[in-house]
Amino acid sequence: MANKLRLDPVTLEILWTRLVSMVDEAAASMVRTSFSTIVRDSNDYAVVLLDTKGRSLAQSSLSIPSFIGTLPLTVRHLLKKFPLETLKPGDVLATNDPWLGTGHLYDINIARPIFRKGKPVAISATVAHAPDIGGRLRSPEIREIYEEGLRIPPVKLLSQGEPDRAVFDILEGNVRIPEQVMGDLWAQITTNRFLEQRLLDLLEETNVDIDALGTEIQSRSEQAMRKAIREMPDGSHSFSMDSDGFEGMPITIACKVTVKGDCIDIDYSGSSQQVPRSVNVVPNYTFSYTAYAVKCVLCPDVPNNEGSFLPITTSAPLGSILNPRYPAAVGARAMTGHILPPVVMGALSKAAPDKVQAASGSPQWCVHLAGEHRQKGFATVFFLNGGQGAARGHQGLPAISYPSNLSNTPIEVMESQVPLLVHRRAVRGNTGGKGKSRGGDGQCFEFEMRTEKDVPITMSFMANRLEQGAPGLHGGGTGAKGRVLLNGRPLDPRAISLIKGGDRVTVETPGGGGFG
Repeated sequence: MANKLRLDPVTLEILWTRLVSMVDEAAASMVRTSFSTIVRDSNDYAVVLLDTKGRSLAQSSLSIPSFIGTLPLTVRHLLKKFPLETLKPGDVLATNDPWLGTGHLYDINIARPIFRKGKPVAISATVAHAPDIGGRLRSPEIREIYEEGLRIPPVKLLSQGEPDRAVFDILEGNVRIPEQVMGDLWAQITTNRFLEQRLLDLLEETNVDIDALGTEIQSRSEQAMRKAIREMPDGSHSFSMDSDGFEGMPITIACKVTVKGDCIDIDYSGSSQQVPRSVNVVPNYTFSYTAYAVKCVLCPDVPNNEGSFLPITTSAPLGSILNPRYPAAVGARAMTGHILPPVVMGALSKAAPDKVQAASGSPQWCVHLAGEHRQKGFATVFFLNGGQGAARGHQGLPAISYPSNLSNTPIEVMESQVPLLVHRRAVRGNTGGKGKSRGGDGQCFEFEMRTEKDVPITMSFMANRLEQGAPGLHGGGTGAKGRVLLNGRPLDPRAISLIKGGDRVTVETPGGGGFG
């Protein structure tokens, strides 16, 4: 086409849907080419198309919610180190720095500028949880970031299509399962290239001005969010929630949500100070899960992009658990960050009682195992979801991930990847909080290690709501607490443990809070 398309409503809808479909197709390619179960089976990844300023245009539909908020921020950090005007076709940028990325070292962020006729027109970006990043196994007991693994500053992974061998060699030489880590990394790089080609095909077909299209998409989303905010009365709403802490001291997340006109601000003053454990949350992650909760309540139907988040601001005091000073440990940041959505919804529960849900049996539970079997090393992580919080007129679902959108790892996959035998996996009945709407039940999961008895296996968990169950809303009951047993005896999952062949581990995840 010689002339650029007019962005009338019908054309806009078609092109917007095309962008989402392209990103979903790219995400499917990453899942199918990945080497690890954490991407392929657990869904711990995201694919995003951004404009040349690093503002998101479209996301993959099955993305982790937190990644949708953090990835544009990460791309903008990368562009500060590598300005767009200095980049060439085939350049690929990367980092896993928690303060620049998703909040912990395991997530590797990759961005590729997309060029057309010699000029940059967009950016394709991916983030995926690596199956290993070196260091100690992820655990709440870690005290500083240097223990948590290899930190990759903003680097150019590929220059005009040529890999930087030093970067690849350093990464490959510092992880326990290099074939899986490097396989997933190349799956991400390939996915970025795949999305680039799909966008170029669209531009060749339509000759649409991608900047004009992006501006229109972002503007529509922003208008929808601002309209939803304006429909709420001005005012401030406060709420706080305690989470499991350390040495008898709970962690408190306190927020004040202020609605003013078409803007909404969330201030976390009053939350706990940062702790010498790995449950601290960096500002990127704090913003992302806060904005996610606001969008769930006020504007859930409009596809996510940068415009959705422009009316939302967050703040937390420097040195607090939601804005820690470097080199704080942050590897288990989800144990705190996953509490942000129920706290925000708690604050909005009086203003929008029909649009919120009680706290879920999260933060996300997961099990890490690493060791040697038959003279071959292994390392893995698999996820175990708790019960969903209930809402008005809706029972909480059992054993479902919220807010992280992760999948329960299939038993067959676990047993094929790791020397273990699963004895039981079942819904943990009657563990959801009571109420007019009951909270979702947790699950019971029991496995036995099938390694040699004289070879120790390192085991760690991310587990919360061990001391305080998920609270209900509007009078709903509290969900059952979680627990872990080793050979029938209680085990503190917040510490790294050594187990051996024949040991049985039982994991009982928490139930969600009830409503009403």
